[in-house]
Amino acid sequence: MMIEKINNADKAAVLIQALPYIQKYFGKVVVIKYGGNAMVDELLKQAVMDDVVLLSLIGIKVVLVHGGGPEITSAMNRMGLESRFVNGLRYTDKETVKVVQMVLAGKTNKDLVCKLQRSGGKAVGLCGLDGDMIRAEKLESEDDLGYVGDIQRINTELITNQLAAGFIPVVATLGYDDWGNVYNINADTAAAQIAAELKAENLILMTDIRGLLRDKDDDSTLISSVNISEVPSLVGQGVISGGMIPKIDSCVEAMRRGVHKTVIIDGRIPHSILIEMMTDEGIGTMFRI
Repeated sequence: MMIEKINNADKAAVLIQALPYIQKYFGKVVVIKYGGNAMVDELLKQAVMDDVVLLSLIGIKVVLVHGGGPEITSAMNRMGLESRFVNGLRYTDKETVKVVQMVLAGKTNKDLVCKLQRSGGKAVGLCGLDGDMIRAEKLESEDDLGYVGDIQRINTELITNQLAAGFIPVVATLGYDDWGNVYNINADTAAAQIAAELKAENLILMTDIRGLLRDKDDDSTLISSVNISEVPSLVGQGVISGGMIPKIDSCVEAMRRGVHKTVIIDGRIPHSILIEMMTDEGIGTMFRI
């Protein structure tokens, strides 16, 4: 992709136009759930890291919550283990949860920390097992999902301490119960609950589609704004279905618990985070009360 160079006057104009948004978010907490294609495409990954570091350097307290499905699947394949999904959620038996812990809290998490620091940021890798962050229990569902967890409690002390020290916390979504069992936690759900506990200004969920579409096969049918009271009707119409249901449930729950703004954006678009936060138009689907 060719990027047209701009002159110094245009650069200054861009910075001045961004000033109101910088003032709006300065000192505030923004939680970004990072996943999907933006985690596997190296150019997109670099764009996300640059966006996060830029936000941090201008005084915005960014928390990066990540998944790592493709890397987990790749590791399981190398180990001769079968990946199985039930209603979009990874079935997680005892062997699988060991791989999830190894990949998420290990390689994926530390790779992201390294990339943020190479982009000029200060980052620290955490997971839900650290500092008693995420307590969970087995998720009850019609189909047994194994060690897939339902969050019972979030403790953000470790996150807030790292933010106060000027770090970007990078959080892998694992949890544990009173007996020491480790659980795989849905990253959208974890990001929403962390955002709620932090009373974040903004929760951004990155996906592989434009946002909520009236017709899932037509990007031109993007719904740019949704009142959370409209969600049950949209579910009934089939507009919200499949994997979008837990994402949107997460947005609704976060807003009801005090997060000021939640959005679902297309992580396939370079610098989509900055487009969302630093323009009036934004990008994707915004939820409001």
